[in-house]
Amino acid sequence: MKPRSLIITMIFLVITGITTSFAEEARQGEDLTKLVDTALSVNPEIKASDARWQMFKNRIAQAKSFEDPMLMLKIQNGIVSDPFNFRKDPMTQKVIGISQQIPFWGKRDLKGEVAAKEAESYKWQVEERKLELRRMVAEAYYQIYFTDRSLEIVDRNIKILDDFITLAETKYSVGQGVQQDVFKAQVERSKMLDMRISLEQQRKSLQANLNALLYRPAETPVGAIPDFEIKQLTLSAEELRGIASDNRPLLKSLNALIEKGRAGHRLAEKEYYPDFNVSLEYMQRDQFEGSNGDDMYSLGVTFNLPVQRARRQAMVAESSSEINMATEELNSLRNGINSGIADLLAQLERRKRLAELYKTGIIPQAEQSLESATIGYRVNKVDFLTLLDSRVTLFNYEREYYDSLADYGMKLAQLEALVGKKLEYTRDDNETE
Repeated sequence: MKPRSLIITMIFLVITGITTSFAEEARQGEDLTKLVDTALSVNPEIKASDARWQMFKNRIAQAKSFEDPMLMLKIQNGIVSDPFNFRKDPMTQKVIGISQQIPFWGKRDLKGEVAAKEAESYKWQVEERKLELRRMVAEAYYQIYFTDRSLEIVDRNIKILDDFITLAETKYSVGQGVQQDVFKAQVERSKMLDMRISLEQQRKSLQANLNALLYRPAETPVGAIPDFEIKQLTLSAEELRGIASDNRPLLKSLNALIEKGRAGHRLAEKEYYPDFNVSLEYMQRDQFEGSNGDDMYSLGVTFNLPVQRARRQAMVAESSSEINMATEELNSLRNGINSGIADLLAQLERRKRLAELYKTGIIPQAEQSLESATIGYRVNKVDFLTLLDSRVTLFNYEREYYDSLADYGMKLAQLEALVGKKLEYTRDDNETE
């Protein structure tokens, strides 16, 4: 085979493989786990939060370090009338010196601890942001699922109404019906078309929202969401509270802020003690008549006098307020977690029972009622309004069923975000795909 033919063949195979891969993904539908993983890897807000953590992490070494030493070069006791003559006066000296600021013992370590705890709080905020992103992706996913199922139900009802229109027209043509029935069916069909337009717009908006979370163009197609099973949660409220206590990143972030405040409080108390400055100077003198020009040195220690007690008392009070603020925020968060767990468990139970009721009881009964009404209308035992009412009832119950499924999935995602961990579930045998 010629090289050119070989290259064309390889390109064709690659394109065919890519097309087959896309087609396979389209058949399988969107996968929530893959969508979440994509969002976590590319979302700009996650990257910004991580960069903020790295920024504060790099402040730890800065806080623990000594200040740079100061180098001093000077001419001491120079003669103004002859500034660069070092042999005119025995006290004229060329001086080189170095000094170093030394904080009171323990201050550097405490500054490093304050910076480390602040960085740790931002680290857990990154994890908290990831939890929020998982929840938002899951909510958009299940909202698209409900919208797609609603569109399917609307399309099915449009076909049903087309049959109703045909049936009403047939009966009217043979003198067994009235033209008003035809008009009523056409109005109901127009309502379904109006709802379909709204659902299509809603679908595009949800798609754009999901794409924004995935950091990709808003017009990127989102495939069909496959049917899913009800996941039975077997954990009790007490067990969920324990999981949240161990895993919720925001709790850990607030605990780190409390530790930061405590370290800052100890640092503020250290401000009542002075910082020191140690200096060493070497003074070189030239020899000349009447002086042997011996070199000299100077060694000294200076320190500040911490007499501004009002300022230091305010620093201690500030750190105490920071501790109290973080502590109360932590208590408020725990209280919110406790109430949120109870509320979400109640809503999950309600949605689960409703889905079971719609699937096994109400919808089959509504289907039978519609079938019976259709047969009755054909033989003039049921009026057209009763037939339309049976259709509307089935339509609403089918939407309520999928709304319960989608809301159950969203509430599970919210519960996982609340406790800070992906939970284990068991399959509910009453639910099938």
